Amino acid sequence: METREVIRALSALAQESRLGIFRLLVHAGPSGMAASRIAEQLGVPPSSLSFHLKELAYAGLVASRQEGRFVIYAANFDVMNGLIGYLTENCCGGNPCSPVRSCDTKTAKA
Repeated sequence: METREVIRALSALAQESRLGIFRLLVHAGPSGMAASRIAEQLGVPPSSLSFHLKELAYAGLVASRQEGRFVIYAANFDVMNGLIGYLTENCCGGNPCSPVRSCDTKTAKA
């Protein structure tokens, strides 16, 4: 993932409603969920939901498809995994992220 894509994805997720929408879609799996059901589950007004879904789609975190008269949204797992991979590789030295096991206080203060 390129840095600007990571920033776009993190920015999209850095809002309570959008994070909730994305989490709901991750739980829904690849089959996704109709926009009306997302609004119902999260108590988000349809006009606000449209705005938030647009931001998540712009970041590549969700995809939509038409099924009859419904628009179905699903989490883009490839982008989500790319973001996790980027953060792990670039922020944790390629190791699973975990708290620092030990810290030399002399070195830390230097």
